[in-house]
Amino acid sequence: MSIYIDPAVAASLRGYEMPEKLGFGTVMAPVMFRAVCQDGCWSRGELIPYAPLSLDPAAKVLHYAQSCFEGMKAYRTRDGGISLFRPERNAARMAHSAERLCMPPVPESLFMDGVRTVTAYCANLVPANSGESLYLRPFLMGTQADLAVSASTSYEFYVIASPSEAYHSGNMRLWVEREDSRAAIGGTGDAKVGGNYAASLLSIARLKQRGYDQSLWLNAGNRQSVDELSGMNFFAVIDAELHTPALNGSILEGITRESLIELARDLGYQVRECAIDIDELLRRVADGSCEEAFACGTAAIISPISVLGDGGENYQLASAPGPVAERLRQALLDIQEGRTEDRFGWMQPVEVISLD
Repeated sequence: MSIYIDPAVAASLRGYEMPEKLGFGTVMAPVMFRAVCQDGCWSRGELIPYAPLSLDPAAKVLHYAQSCFEGMKAYRTRDGGISLFRPERNAARMAHSAERLCMPPVPESLFMDGVRTVTAYCANLVPANSGESLYLRPFLMGTQADLAVSASTSYEFYVIASPSEAYHSGNMRLWVEREDSRAAIGGTGDAKVGGNYAASLLSIARLKQRGYDQSLWLNAGNRQSVDELSGMNFFAVIDAELHTPALNGSILEGITRESLIELARDLGYQVRECAIDIDELLRRVADGSCEEAFACGTAAIISPISVLGDGGENYQLASAPGPVAERLRQALLDIQEGRTEDRFGWMQPVEVISLD
């Protein structure tokens, strides 16, 4: 199906002025993509001016959290082009998240239409500085208006965009969260749904008062092995090997995580996907055999970790940022921004739409 372009889109883009300070996810592009699903049938997509949504107060999403989303980026490459980073993986993960919440998966072709159309029309809003990007946020929500605890019969799919800096560019201080749990095996931990993030907010509020940046979540079943951060996957360099928690059903299958594992192995690092015992990890940090640790995700790319806080103790990482994190971050950015050969086939060029 062809995509409908609202006549007001051109005026919205021409009248848009991008501020000097971008931050992350605070500056919104002036257009968005929308498609509607009713009783299993999808409408054609449309590009429209960015505007508030109109929802019935009884919409399922507001009461039963029937919603999922993705985070992905478009980069300006060295030759001046615009490319998306592994968008097909985001489409597949969103389909998994939708199925977990009993929602109809967005067809891959419609998902790709959405992210490509928004990127093509917002090409002039893709920042040129290294590490910056056009952050894309596709999301799907149930809109049927009734209070029965049942799956919606109507859904809306949107893609919005935000020209952004990196989410967290400095070193992070993590708090080992031993009191609460964010997600469990059999729950929604391996899906990208809003409820997982809502479950992390109380912990984040507490740790900020203690002077930390993020929670390091433990597995809800054993309260002993490391899972992930609230919005990023976890890596540690132990005895010169790269360790990351194995996917277990409560950890989100991060696309940046997957890419870094493949990239690290290509660069000659030994990578272990395994259970990481938190007490053993802290002991390793204390004796220096764990020299560095970092978190990764679409928004942050790689964020070095300087401190692990547990109870009344702070465990200081010897290197923050460490050489492994720095090398991997630069190698990934070099591919994303077109400074080196994309030998993995991760980047997908987008044909820019001219408004002239």
